[in-house]
Amino acid sequence: MQSEAVAVAEEPAEPPSRYINRELSWLEFNSRVLELAERPDTPLLERVKFLAIFSSNLDEFFQVRVAGLKDQLAAGLGTSGIDEQAPSAQLRVVTERTRELIARQSQAFVQDISPALVDAGICFVNWPKLTAEDRKHLLDVFERQIFPVLTPLAVDPGHPFPYISSLSLNLAVIVRVPDTGERRFARVKVPPLLPRFVALPDGKRFVPLEQVIAAHLERLFPGMEICGRFPFRVTRNADLTLEEGEADDLLAAVEMELRRRRFGRAVRLEIERGCSGEVRDLLRRELELHRDDVHEVDGPLDLGGLAAVYELDRSELKDDKWTPSTQPGLATAGDEDVDLFAVLRSRDVLVHHPYDSFATSVEAFIEQAADDPKVLAIKQTLYRTSGDSPIVKALIHAAERGKQVAVLIELKARFDEQANIDWARALEEVGVHVVYGLVGLKTHAKAALVVRQEADDIRRYCHVGTGNYNSKTARLYEDIGLLSADPDLGADLSDLFNLLTGYSLRPQHRQLILAPTSLRRRIIEHIREEAGGDDGRIVMKMNSLADAPVVDALYGASQAGCSIDLIVRGICCLRPGVPGLSDNIRVRSIVGRFLEHSRIFSFAHAGAPSGTIYIGSADLMPRNLDRRIETVIEVSDPDLRARLDEVLELNLADDTNAWELDAHGCWERVPAGEGISVHQRLQELALEGGRRRRDEGFTSASEAAGSVSRLVTWANTERGDMAKA
Repeated sequence: MQSEAVAVAEEPAEPPSRYINRELSWLEFNSRVLELAERPDTPLLERVKFLAIFSSNLDEFFQVRVAGLKDQLAAGLGTSGIDEQAPSAQLRVVTERTRELIARQSQAFVQDISPALVDAGICFVNWPKLTAEDRKHLLDVFERQIFPVLTPLAVDPGHPFPYISSLSLNLAVIVRVPDTGERRFARVKVPPLLPRFVALPDGKRFVPLEQVIAAHLERLFPGMEICGRFPFRVTRNADLTLEEGEADDLLAAVEMELRRRRFGRAVRLEIERGCSGEVRDLLRRELELHRDDVHEVDGPLDLGGLAAVYELDRSELKDDKWTPSTQPGLATAGDEDVDLFAVLRSRDVLVHHPYDSFATSVEAFIEQAADDPKVLAIKQTLYRTSGDSPIVKALIHAAERGKQVAVLIELKARFDEQANIDWARALEEVGVHVVYGLVGLKTHAKAALVVRQEADDIRRYCHVGTGNYNSKTARLYEDIGLLSADPDLGADLSDLFNLLTGYSLRPQHRQLILAPTSLRRRIIEHIREEAGGDDGRIVMKMNSLADAPVVDALYGASQAGCSIDLIVRGICCLRPGVPGLSDNIRVRSIVGRFLEHSRIFSFAHAGAPSGTIYIGSADLMPRNLDRRIETVIEVSDPDLRARLDEVLELNLADDTNAWELDAHGCWERVPAGEGISVHQRLQELALEGGRRRRDEGFTSASEAAGSVSRLVTWANTERGDMAKA
């Protein structure tokens, strides 16, 4: 197990450049995910889940990031990325680091997790260790469920090498003709819609599907001698690129790109260790891969399939089940539903998922709007949503009731393109005005607008958040949203939807800050304001930080004496703690039970008790700031600001799920101290009735500030370099 410092590269005497390489930084994030699978104090099936997540993450990394580097290399680009490394140099270090991570993954599964599962009564069994009775059962399963869907594909002068689809698991089979002794190659695709691991009758033992197929190959090649069977897996370039000329019909263009994706260039070949050189060389030659693109794996391929094992009904091997709480002000009274519109007319509501229920807040907001006869229109952005989305069903219901419904569905949301196409068509069929996005930009904003006729006037109700309108991920991802009836915010969202559905462009807004028009500029202005005052203080929480102008502004603020804490879950290209450059910057990452997904930007205005704090959809990366429609808003209510401050300070106090980054790009787990877990503490606060608040807020803003102050006092003591709040 590896739980100490994890190095991006061999530590030099001085940081090699002003920035950390983006691709290596992402790999270090996935290393932190893998470490959760390696930790013996993580519940056993949670370790299985994290191993599956690590594997799936790595698949996407090769499909997109490694594929992109290969495209840059083929195009002859000299340098790329924030650190301006040559693509060839990046590929070398990425390959080296990836091999290390794959070795750790295999070791964790084969030597640690699998034996622990056996002790818990869950056993992965290889074919040679099965009993005769087990084999008889699996023969029956093979004949009834597997054999009918198998298609062996021979390779010979009459049968060209078959197309191998991306991420499919396959068997390379060498057969010999008995009469002539001629050896031939064939490929058998492991059916992707069948379970990755076949359960034996006791429900406790599992056999890899490819081993069941391999044991019965004589049924596929009768009369032939089976000389060898070797599992392999291919990863292809899956990045979707639209040409401007194809965008006359964006829906058709995306569908065309999805078909092209199936035929993307191969970028990785995975084989089990022990695969014959004959087969390895044949696959590499036919797939046109370099030898560095071949990855040998100890143990089963495609551990992403372990996600199905996590679904076993063994609650004692998982984290305690968490049921999100309904905020007191949103809880139903008896059989009566809460009038959300009345609540929002009285005050803004800040919801924090998964601690606060998504169903009784955001989903209820859209569902109530769909049912309310006074609601005239609903407008919403959808980037990723769940397959059985209650929100989409509510939008369909609203359209059927005659309301005007307009939805921006981002067709270019990577790996959700087909699902979004399906939802777009379902919405169009009931008369919803569906917009597919803007040419050259992805719409990543998370916003909903409800227009309601009331006794005195038409009023607009809003939701702006950091996460997708997805009921499934809202139980797993940490996100924040604001529900409001603020007239200025409502007017801004009207302008935003006019931009998305028409040709309107308002350069200045009252409450919203938009990318790509003004977000980078506003963030940098705030950073410079903090640098210009005494005791400047910046705390920012995000998924990724990779934008050079923002990083440079933070370096400048640090040099001016501003105290900066960055909470960055994934990619961080900034080097903290470099003498003379970033002495006053600390970077930490929270990786644990819930996926930290919210974006919060806090500027304390030179140590004043109340500063400026924003939430929104954007990370500080070039793609978010230049190539996406993003929404960020200021939270101005004192009680709600205090709650956001508390979230940030709990993230800074965490010594259970936290890692810290040093100047050389090394991440080290924060030493255990008081045992504070931001996830556990926020669960406790939600159960206590909402952080000592009256309905939505604390009993008072001063009490909230006192809670945060006590926490920061502890943090200052434990971490002498932490700034004053």
